[in-house]
This record gives sequence, structure tokens and C-alpha cells, in this order.
Amino acid sequence: MAQNAKITVHPAYKIGEISDRLFSAFLEPIGTMVNGTMFNPKHPTADEQGFRGDFIEAIKNTHLPAVRLPGGNFVSAWQWKNSIGPMAQRKGVLDPAWHQYYTNEVGHDEYLQWAAKVGTEALYTVNMGTGTIQDAMDLVEYTNHEGGTYWSDLRKSYGHEDPYNVKMWYLGNEMDGPWQLGSWSADPEGYGVKVLETSKAIKWIDETIETAVCGSSAPFMEGFPAWDESALNKCYDVVDYVSVHHYHSAPPGDIKALLGGALYYEDFINTEVAMIDYVASKHRSPKQVNISFDEYGAMIRPLEALHPGYGRYNMARNHYRFDPDRHYVRHDPDNMPERQFPGGDMLHALSMASIQLALLRHADRVKIGCMTGGLPALAASNHDHVWKSASHHVFMDLIKFAKGTALDTKVESETYDMPGYAIEDTSQYTGKEGVNFIDSASAWDQEHQRVTVFVINRNEDAEYPLTVDLKGFEGYKVASVHSMQTDDLDKKNSYEDETVIVPEERSDYELVDGEFKMYVKPLSWNVLVFEK
Repeated sequence: MAQNAKITVHPAYKIGEISDRLFSAFLEPIGTMVNGTMFNPKHPTADEQGFRGDFIEAIKNTHLPAVRLPGGNFVSAWQWKNSIGPMAQRKGVLDPAWHQYYTNEVGHDEYLQWAAKVGTEALYTVNMGTGTIQDAMDLVEYTNHEGGTYWSDLRKSYGHEDPYNVKMWYLGNEMDGPWQLGSWSADPEGYGVKVLETSKAIKWIDETIETAVCGSSAPFMEGFPAWDESALNKCYDVVDYVSVHHYHSAPPGDIKALLGGALYYEDFINTEVAMIDYVASKHRSPKQVNISFDEYGAMIRPLEALHPGYGRYNMARNHYRFDPDRHYVRHDPDNMPERQFPGGDMLHALSMASIQLALLRHADRVKIGCMTGGLPALAASNHDHVWKSASHHVFMDLIKFAKGTALDTKVESETYDMPGYAIEDTSQYTGKEGVNFIDSASAWDQEHQRVTVFVINRNEDAEYPLTVDLKGFEGYKVASVHSMQTDDLDKKNSYEDETVIVPEERSDYELVDGEFKMYVKPLSWNVLVFEK
């Protein structure tokens, strides 16, 4: 038996208010995510626009708060004006970002109308690579203005009388990355000036909207955080968020590194917050700019060859190579290949949950979180069907119970060390000492007098006796306790059987004198709900 673990939550330990947008998703037309999963006119459930009804219903039932769309790298060369109006007039184009043909059958209006059908808020990404300030102005006018102008009346003529009222606008995607079309990697100040003028202009068109400037695409970027500072310093007064991305990688078989990746997210957030507040001080500004963590993920990646003596991987040079054998791909939505996460469901669910708990622990400054793969996490799919993977249940727990105020959750548990490692020349991780096997975050929903404690056991071998100190929440009782775990990490849910890995209600616990006690199984997800 492993040593006892303890979690302490108290109403005085407040971090900040949890935004409704914190547990959202990201959508980009990569592979079959749009052409096949979202859109397939030949699917038996397809509606009049060609959207899959089974996928719409599955996402609608989750009450997903928001989805960032339509990209992604894709958007930095996408001309939205090619994608509106009658299908016969639309222009099929090349998407150089992903080397695919894009038909524009799913265009600007369809993205927003699909979001409305699933009942989620659309967070829109603007082309700031090849796009102009005027393009952005026309886009916001077409999308949000009530009428009486060329662009707003054009929207009406295409069948959408009312404005879409999109409130959140991302001014570019990963503009610090040399892989980005129209990249500003060599000129952060120039990008900051363009954001300054674009944000100013579109807010004059609709003064109810919010905007985000791109920060670093990963903590490994050579310019981080200086690039972010230079860009933000030019536009601080007119933006509301800094958009950041990161994909954590761990070596094959290293579960501790995979589930400990949340610590690198927290380092990234802390550095970004310090940078933002430094710029605020330079501007003598009382305004607080927050963080939108609108792409994130965790994965196992094979180790690649390292090149000692050459310094950091030259990201720019690598993306200026040209492969004469590479060809553009045409994705047929009715010929959708199987595309599932490798391995079983449980590790993927836990690795993403650990990142989501890190975002929750920084809810005072991280106000938007869009999981890459969030839509398939909520509704796994293939050519014919949708179903609930293990990730669905974790995501749903956070959407439902992570409400109100995030609490500074104190954890005392057995620990482990993560030696430093390098996946390749860029993805180099410093070691971490004293990582808690018990990972936790909590939320206090004062409106409903509910406290929820989320718990992950990162240990793949040991079960822990857990005590949760609730003495500060006098009068609170157990409302529900459930756990999700499997002894076979290769197992996964499917359309034929989506009950292989599901949460199980627990009754083997006690709450005495403000102390809750139970056992948490190895590699498990646990949700403890207390109500007054």
C-alpha cells in the first residue's frame, strides 16, 4: 500500500473565476475533421446543408461552451470571400498549409451555422498571414453588422437575415511560426502594429467584440517570450487576450512524463502572465490582458535523432525545405478512412485531463481553453457512427462541475522525479523533481453551494488512501463520487460497445468531521462532489 495522500480545499484559497469558455474545443479542416466527420452530404443523417446529424446531436448534447474555428494553419491563406454565396460561384483552392484541396463547400457561413446548430459559441480566427486589414474589416461587417451596407446586405441576400454576433476574434494563428503562411516570425513589432490597426478598426465596426493577439506557438520557440513581448507591446491597449499553443510530447512507455506534462504547461502560463503584466506596467495600464490557450494536446512520440553541436533545431530552415515528391490530397467526405488515437482510451483521457486541470489551476488568467481534438474527444466517430470514448466522460465532468471559482488546491502525496529528455532538437524538456503522484484541482460553485474536487492518480502501480480536508466547508455533504479506471491500457470504447471504459459510482468512502476518505486506484480519474 502506498503512503497516504491528502488534499486540502478551503473557501479562503481562491484563485479566480472560472470562465464559461475554459473547456472548449478547436476545429480546423485537417484530414477528415471537416470533410467526413462534420460534413458528409451522403451520410444517412445528413441535413439540407450536408452536415452529419448524428455528429451535431452528439456535440449538442454535451453543451460544449465554444469552439475556435476555422483554423489553425489553414486560415493564414484562406480567403473567406471565396467561400460565401451560391456553391456554383465558390472557388475551390489549394491549402498550402496542409497540402490539400479545399472546395469551400464548408465556408464562412457554414462554419457559423454549424456552431449554431450544435449550440456552441463560435470563436473566429482571422487570416493575418496573407489577409489584409480591409479583409478583416469586411469580414466583421459581413458577420456582425445589422444591415444597410454592402457586406451586411450581401449576408442577408445569401439567406442569413440576422447578424451572427461573433464576439471573439483571433487576429491570426501562430504568427511567430516560420511554418505559417505570411509568418511574422522575423518581425514581431510589425505584426503587433498590424494587430493594433486591425483590432482598432474591427472594434470601431463592432465595439462589443474581443480580440486576441498571437503569442508563442510553444515554449520551445527561439523567440519566447521576447517575441510575444515585442508584439504585445505594440497593441496592448486594443487587445483582450494573448493566444498561446502547446503540444506536450513524452517518450514511448514513459507514463510519468506523459501525465507530468501539465507542469510544463504551468511554466508556460506563468512566464506568459509575467510577460503580459510587464508590458502592462510599461504602458502604465490598469487593463488586464488574459490568456487564451486555444490549442493544446499531449502525445507519445518516438525519439528522433539529436544533433549535438549544432545548437537548437533551426525551425525556420526546416520549414523552407521543399519536397518534389509531395502531392496535394483531395479529401472525399464519403470515403473517410479510420482515424483514431493510437492505443487505448484511458491514457489519452488522463493526459488531456491533466492539462485541463492545469488550466483550471490558472483560471484567474486563462479564460479560454480550446482542446485540439476536443470534438472527437466528446464524440468519437468514423465514416458511419459516433460514440463516447473515455475522454468524453472526463470532458463532460469538467464542463458540468468546473463552475464558479477555482480554488488553490493543496496536495500532499508521494512524489517522483522526471529526468530531462529531448524528443528531438526542439522539444527539449528540463527535468522536474518532486512531482506529486496525485494531481488535483477544484471548483467552488457558490450559486449552487457545490464544491467539486477533481483527482488524477498518476501512479501506474499504486493505489493511494486519500484524505480530502473540507473543514472550511462546514455543512457540506457528499453529493456524488465517481471514478474511471481500467486494468488494460489497450482497451477502448467503440460504437459497438461504448461501455468498455466508463465512470463508476463509488460508495466506498466516508466523510467524518470534515474529512473525506477513499482510495484512488492507479491511473484513475476521480470526481468528488460535495453540496451544502
